[in-house]
Amino acid sequence: MVRRSVLFSPGDQSDLMRKAPSAGADVVVFDLEDAVAPGQKDEARAAVGDVLSDPDFDPDCEVCVRVNPVGSGAGADVEAVLAGGRTADAVMLPKVEDSEDVETLGRLLAEADAEAPVLALVESARGVLNAQEIAVAGPTDALVFGAEDLSADIGATRTDDGTEVLHAREQVVLAASAAGVDAIDTVYTDIEDTDGLAGETRFAAGLGFDGKMAIHPAQVDPINDAYTPAPEDVEWAERVLDAKAEADAEDRGVFRVDGEMIDAPLVAQAERVLERAEAADT
Repeated sequence: MVRRSVLFSPGDQSDLMRKAPSAGADVVVFDLEDAVAPGQKDEARAAVGDVLSDPDFDPDCEVCVRVNPVGSGAGADVEAVLAGGRTADAVMLPKVEDSEDVETLGRLLAEADAEAPVLALVESARGVLNAQEIAVAGPTDALVFGAEDLSADIGATRTDDGTEVLHAREQVVLAASAAGVDAIDTVYTDIEDTDGLAGETRFAAGLGFDGKMAIHPAQVDPINDAYTPAPEDVEWAERVLDAKAEADAEDRGVFRVDGEMIDAPLVAQAERVLERAEAADT
């Protein structure tokens, strides 16, 4: 499953939720947390539940629901939105600070017969420091990095180059990679700065992130484009995997492509390139 672009849609606006998949994102997130005012939570739960249970709503993307934090509405969200036969492909949990938060949500989902993989949003100092244990928790399927809340938590000043959150971003990527789960990068808040978004997405991809969150449909295409491999990279990846298949058939552990010795990390890189290329063609 590819999660290059993860687009948020307010949980209290049915029309926007129904339109969200048309933006071309790999994942759409119906947001019951930050996008919904405290007094509108019940209305938003009803709206999200209605969309999820509508047989005419059949999007060609992953559908995720962002619930409120554990202890601050997550249980009510699960009961109201995901119980009773309604399904979502995944659930995003914000303000995750340790593995117990993820395990608690997993239990809530199981009790509602609504088991789903959890995208754990790490956005505090404690969450980043505990990223490794969060990543290996049973329900976790992705680590999601939230730079804005982290900056507020530690008292950092956000800058264009993002130096103040670079260590935390790298720690999230390392934890996700070690656990074999996806790593999703933080939002880019300036929705009109397409060039800036594209550059930051390429940088995040270079760090090892599998995708990036989007807060507006106009951000989806630049994110997807930044994760779309160049034709020469696709050709290289195809040569690598063809050569690997030939080496496997001949029981050879080492082989060359374009004069370069190929090992397991390069094979994994080639597989990722083709996975992203396939996603770009769908």
